Amino acid sequence: EKGYETGEHAPGLKLGGCGAYKAAHHIIKTHAKVWHSYNNTWRREQRGMVGISLTSGWGEPVDPHSQTDRDAAERYIQFHLGWFANPIYRGDYPEVMKNYVGKKSAQQGLGTSRLPSFSVQEKTYIKGTSDFLGIGHFTTRYVLQKNFPFLQVSSYHTDHDLAELVDPSWPAPGPKWLYSVPWGFRRLLNFIKTQYGNPLIYVTENGVSETLQCPQLCDEWRIQYLKGYINEILKALNDGVNVKGYTAWSLLDKFEWNKGFSERFGLYHIDFKNKNKPRYPKASVDYYKKIISANGFPNPREVMS
Repeated sequence: EKGYETGEHAPGLKLGGCGAYKAAHHIIKTHAKVWHSYNNTWRREQRGMVGISLTSGWGEPVDPHSQTDRDAAERYIQFHLGWFANPIYRGDYPEVMKNYVGKKSAQQGLGTSRLPSFSVQEKTYIKGTSDFLGIGHFTTRYVLQKNFPFLQVSSYHTDHDLAELVDPSWPAPGPKWLYSVPWGFRRLLNFIKTQYGNPLIYVTENGVSETLQCPQLCDEWRIQYLKGYINEILKALNDGVNVKGYTAWSLLDKFEWNKGFSERFGLYHIDFKNKNKPRYPKASVDYYKKIISANGFPNPREVMS
């Protein structure tokens, strides 16, 4: 969306309403081609795995007793994770995406939906092309129904008819978008288990950045974030979710999209102003070392049901 619709990220194209859907369509078909190429040529010899890594927040209905809020939360997750995962695991785009984008396209007087469609052959070719699902997850939103007025130029952002809210009590140590909401991760993982047949999952990205540099490298908030989110993965494992691995994001401070070096996700602080780029461990390094050496929380009292 940011690369092909709003133009905020590379390649900076502003193809309103259809650019993001077209780019995603190509990504999904290309992913399937790569999977089949490996499957036919190298798998027998190498016995490797090919998957896809998708980043998604969790959407929680503002009022769990409201059907419209529950439907909006469902749209949130289907327009994010389901957009890519549904074709790969179930053979086509989520029904709610097809319905909403199709309806809005018709209102605009377009002859066909702005969401491209897969042929029968493509659906068969794409379905099942993932030996594991990589998941990047950082935060959660409360979601409710919001009807956008009819726009002659609809966009991915307005297609799903929802608004996102945050709880002001949620810790927000880093950028404006990243609130620490550990319980959302367990719900996302259980959603994946239910929707996609409990696939093998590797958590490929999970972490928090700081916007204010702490001179003593005392990133206590990152320790709390890691503790909370890893604990929720443990709960998901107890729920029967097939999580095989976890990667904290990230080892080092680094270049972050259009934020450059100003947003620091690293366990190690990098002095970018020094030409040698020296690295200094933050407090979270020692904490994370203990977790990975014990393959879990060394202190059982840190694990709560």
